[in-house]
Amino acid sequence: MRAMAEIGLNRRHFGAGLAAALAMPKAGLAQGAGVSGSGRDRVTFGTNWLAQGEHGGFYQALADGTYARHGLDVTIVPGGPGINNRLMMSTGKLDFYMGGNLIQPFSVVERVIPTKIVAAIFQKDPQIFMTHPGQGLDTWEAFKRAKTIFVSKDALASFYRWMIAEHGFTEAQTKPYGFNPAPFLADKASAQQGYLTSEPFSIEKAGGFRPNVFLLADHGFDTYSTTIETQISTIETRADLVQRFVDASILGWYTYLYGDNAAANALIMRDNPDITPERLAFSLAKMKEYGIVDSGEAAGSGIGAMSEARVKSFFERMVRSEVTPSSVDWRRSFTLQFVNKGVGMNLRPKP
Repeated sequence: MRAMAEIGLNRRHFGAGLAAALAMPKAGLAQGAGVSGSGRDRVTFGTNWLAQGEHGGFYQALADGTYARHGLDVTIVPGGPGINNRLMMSTGKLDFYMGGNLIQPFSVVERVIPTKIVAAIFQKDPQIFMTHPGQGLDTWEAFKRAKTIFVSKDALASFYRWMIAEHGFTEAQTKPYGFNPAPFLADKASAQQGYLTSEPFSIEKAGGFRPNVFLLADHGFDTYSTTIETQISTIETRADLVQRFVDASILGWYTYLYGDNAAANALIMRDNPDITPERLAFSLAKMKEYGIVDSGEAAGSGIGAMSEARVKSFFERMVRSEVTPSSVDWRRSFTLQFVNKGVGMNLRPKP
């Protein structure tokens, strides 16, 4: 399951797709048909990939009525192969978008696309690398010496550049990764990129072993992930609606992590029949084990929390890694207007 689809949205593809998207009819709030028959505001929310556990809190807020109680009639529009929901949001065909990490929002600022991040659900990006246990690659330092690292073309242009700049990896170590684990399984001395909540599960099933997992976030890749983004015009003219959507989504995430999430998982499996209960349970367990959602700034300010210092830190890393131009005004990529309010923190289990 490919969970890092947004990395592929480089600046050239974004520009080409934007022109195509502009020609499509608008939907959601942009149509002016913003109120449903129930009297709630209609909202369309596009994700960046097929429905999965990493989207669980949004489905939870839909399934348990949290969105409805916040006066919202929400439709979740899954992403997937050939679907570019970021462009749909950027051109007003969707109201909100679930982004990946901060690299693409920096690119959006560079291209003067009028959108911003309004919340960051994941405190840690789930991007990982895996190695075979017992092959001399059991630590991060040892992993740096791997002779073969399977890396996708998109990753070579993004987080692997950071690995080269800050940790001494080289492009000579890499071989193309086409989202097929077979080459990694066949070469016990190799490493492979992945997503914490997905690829380790597949490797355990296909290979019969538990791989070593190196979470890039634990080694300095300090981006937020699973962002909520919208058009600046929506922020300026519908701030109350943005706040309600952010608050309800945060509450959904607390319940998905710590409460009864059966109804949310049922909706996920409806939207993506390839997902199994076992995979959903694995994803949830890993998000909790590694503090993907509820850690860092979220511990004190609630899920969705962001800070200017953190965004600046990651921007500077991307500049040093030659991923993002230094001329980009990173402050324009986000707003703190709707987060850091402690929403839902009372739902967190007591220690």
